[in-house]
Amino acid sequence: MSPFYLLEIRISEDTTLFRTLLQTVCVLFAASLFGRLARYLGQPRVIGEMVAGLVLGPSLLGYLAPNIFQYVFAANSLLPLSILSQIGLILLMFQIGLEFDFGHLRTEENRRAISLIWLAGIGFPAILGAGFGWASHSTFSPGVPLFTYALFMAVSLCITAMPVLGRIMMELKITRTRLGVLAITCAAFDDVMGWMLLAIATALAQANMDLFLCAIRLTALTLFLWVTWYFVRPALRLLSSRVAQNGSLLSISLILAALFCSGLMTQLIGIHSIFGGFWAGVLLHQETEFVTWWRQRVGGLVGLLFVPLFFTFTGLRTNLVDLSSPDLWAWCLLLIGLAILGKFGGCWWAARWSGLPPAEARCIAILMNTRGLLELVVANVGYELKIIPQSIFTMLVFMAVLTTSFTTPCLRRWLPAISQLTGRDLGSRRHNPQTLTAQAGASEIAD
Repeated sequence: MSPFYLLEIRISEDTTLFRTLLQTVCVLFAASLFGRLARYLGQPRVIGEMVAGLVLGPSLLGYLAPNIFQYVFAANSLLPLSILSQIGLILLMFQIGLEFDFGHLRTEENRRAISLIWLAGIGFPAILGAGFGWASHSTFSPGVPLFTYALFMAVSLCITAMPVLGRIMMELKITRTRLGVLAITCAAFDDVMGWMLLAIATALAQANMDLFLCAIRLTALTLFLWVTWYFVRPALRLLSSRVAQNGSLLSISLILAALFCSGLMTQLIGIHSIFGGFWAGVLLHQETEFVTWWRQRVGGLVGLLFVPLFFTFTGLRTNLVDLSSPDLWAWCLLLIGLAILGKFGGCWWAARWSGLPPAEARCIAILMNTRGLLELVVANVGYELKIIPQSIFTMLVFMAVLTTSFTTPCLRRWLPAISQLTGRDLGSRRHNPQTLTAQAGASEIAD
């Protein structure tokens, strides 16, 4: 009898729990290792977590050690990890909503800037994405209707990754500046429209196009925002004050329940649950004592446990070992170039047209150009519905990683110009390039 016989029996009885714990250990270890490596290279930790997912996935581990990969990350064992990662994403978006000061939106200049930037952030990339879809349709997806494929490519280039964008800004401590509020608000509008367009593309792919349903969803979302702002927010503010004053467990439980109900409602409406989490945070962003309490008591757990699970889990479903010819690489470079031209170029032009200074326009443009893993979410939808083939999926992954990796280095270079222009440091020496890395490390626990 094997000395590990009893252990083997126990594992076989609790396979789901054992696999989930094993996957969590591997994910957290890899996320921590690559996160620190990313910090060392001057990138935000989220870049390391994205790369960790790719390393643990079929792109590297599955290619070099397929037996180990299949044992640890078998496709039929990932559901618990997927659920945990989605909960982490909702908590992160709640935290991002808490951190933003929307008082900047009261000025006419800022409202005009947001209108122009988010429209350009949707319109320019959508046109270029549709053009790429029209040009590449016969090469990659001849069996898919041209309009469906082109619309999906348009949506793919429109997405701005709110979770990644927010986390980068939290690391650089610019969430309560005008720049941060403009960027996250434009990204929110862009992504709402992007998800609606994705719903249309999905309906087309399933041969069940229904524009009336999209109008119903937008109406339901508007009603949800109005009801929660005027009727739910007062109750949440009362609960948050009790939490900040005496740490009431009942009050924090009710706030968490309201948070997940908000995500549930937006999911039922047909918009991603992350918007529900973000909106729940917005409802409480003026409660500064509660924001401080959350940051000190809960924020560290969210940043160190739940968020890495989400960013790393998505990479587990990505296989980069696919671009095997010069022609495919040429298409990939074209896609990346159009994505940057549409998002960065369009948002920069709109920011300048709205009257923002050149330095601020550049920073907003590079923030809006951050695709992150929401791009991979969109890509996975297209791949599962067979709108795009594996090669296009891989190109979108490259585009997401590259555009996200550009953000922090560019911000470090351009943010000091805003400080010089406004005469404000935007927060305790953080725009000095020599202090940014040290301060980002100090904020690692907070985010």
